Amino acid sequence: MAAQVDSSVMLEKKTSSEGSIPALPRGANNTVAHELDERRRAALAEVDNAKFSWFHVKVCMVAGAGFFTDAYDIFAINIASTMLGYVYTRTTPRGLNVNQDLGVKVATPIGNLFGQLLFGWLADVVGRKRMYGVELMIIIIATFGQALSGESPAVSIIGVLVVWRFIMGIGIGGDYPLSAVISSEFASTRTRGRLMTAVFAFQGWGNFCAALVALIVVSAYKPLILSDSTETYPHIDYCWRILIGLGCIPGCIALYFRLTIPETPRFTMDIERNVKQASQDIEHALTTGSYYVDPDAVVQRVEAPKASRRDFMAHFGKWENFKVLFGCSYSWFALDIAFYGLGLNSSIILTAIGWGASHAAGGLGAYETIRNVSVGNLILSVAGLIPGYWVSFLFIDSWGRKPIQLMGFAVLTVLFVIMGFAYDKLTATSAAQKAFVFLYCLADFFQNFGPNTTTFIIPGEAFPTRYRSTAHGISAASGKLGAVVAQVGFARMKNIGGPNRFVQHILEIFAFFMLTGFFSTLLLPETKNKSLEQLSNETQDGFIQGVHAVQVQDGLVVQE
Repeated sequence: MAAQVDSSVMLEKKTSSEGSIPALPRGANNTVAHELDERRRAALAEVDNAKFSWFHVKVCMVAGAGFFTDAYDIFAINIASTMLGYVYTRTTPRGLNVNQDLGVKVATPIGNLFGQLLFGWLADVVGRKRMYGVELMIIIIATFGQALSGESPAVSIIGVLVVWRFIMGIGIGGDYPLSAVISSEFASTRTRGRLMTAVFAFQGWGNFCAALVALIVVSAYKPLILSDSTETYPHIDYCWRILIGLGCIPGCIALYFRLTIPETPRFTMDIERNVKQASQDIEHALTTGSYYVDPDAVVQRVEAPKASRRDFMAHFGKWENFKVLFGCSYSWFALDIAFYGLGLNSSIILTAIGWGASHAAGGLGAYETIRNVSVGNLILSVAGLIPGYWVSFLFIDSWGRKPIQLMGFAVLTVLFVIMGFAYDKLTATSAAQKAFVFLYCLADFFQNFGPNTTTFIIPGEAFPTRYRSTAHGISAASGKLGAVVAQVGFARMKNIGGPNRFVQHILEIFAFFMLTGFFSTLLLPETKNKSLEQLSNETQDGFIQGVHAVQVQDGLVVQE
């Protein structure tokens, strides 16, 4: 006979067919706890000091493929909304009205907010591995659903797209805490910043590819678009469906690898409280990239800090811990006000400075407008977004997270002040418009060589394992709240005083939020070259206080 003690109950006495088995003496329990505590610290040191390996490359690629998909799906709508305006509206000039444009753009950030909170919590409760891949399935299904959406008398296609993009947003939101925590918990201390930055940098390539695919598709359909009826533009309908639908491909490629990635040793050790299994996982993961669970192995559940509502309130009720959560959350909120305010409305910015909509009639005008928007977004990606990520990659582990975030917010404050208060002069002539585009690209650059990268990294490092994903989800959801505020505010205010006349004041508002982000960054710790346990603000000596459960075989308590 063999029975396993439930991990939720302290072992006092175990009954079997052989009779009553007394609990281990308290002194023996303390000895075992001390040995397991030492074993835990040795295992964590092995992860923290591990050499960079192919397993780390795999983690980066698997997590990064998800972020590529996320960015592609989020920012493709920036161009697709222009296409939708030609196909499904009859206004002059052709385009979605304010509410329609706002709906398709804000649905995803709202879904992100719910997904980040939900999946962040679930990853701390049931495990990173069990949830990793589920969020990608949601993204794939919702993306495919968008591409197949149709118009009907009862439901407009814009309404259908809003629903699908909200569902897709839930999946994308789940990707943030999961990818951040998985990459941070597998990384060594000295390369953790670069690994997490490399994962997040895939977002820039996703943005770039969305614009590139749009350009290729619209160029391929150019002869047909030029011959389209100006009432329906049926071939532009093909274009936006292909653009959106291709977002499924990278997600499908990454899905298998996500489902097979091992559980992080820190989750197994600190949340499942199975130190022996975690030690084995570390050995296998760092050498072969695999893991193995022996069903007949001795299972020991240690007594260690456990997540609960009371423990959560006690931990974050201390100012030293709450200020980190607040600093991460508000900094992300302030950053996303500008990041999504610009990123999802770059076509409006380009149009406002005369580099977007074509004045030609019919199919030629439609083709040139979509092409200009696609090329403009390509230029913005190459000139600002992508270089910013990789400059962060170079300096994140040497300069540090906090200095980069402070520098980014400071520079962005200055740039938005210039673009806002000098807006009329910067858009008055062709030469001045080039200067405005340069400043806009510079803002993109310092968003990514700055707070857009660091607000993703710091929450994945600065909290205890049992709350790391939950806290990252809270921080990321705060950012998406900023994205929603930016979208609603941009849509409602941009035309005050005339078409796009209020854009300059929106840029001034962005400057204010960048300044507040600078001050919220002062609440954050510097996380470079520190282990995740050092950053948790919890004493690691005596972290394991006892043994919660053991395996009973043939009436004997099996103990190491």
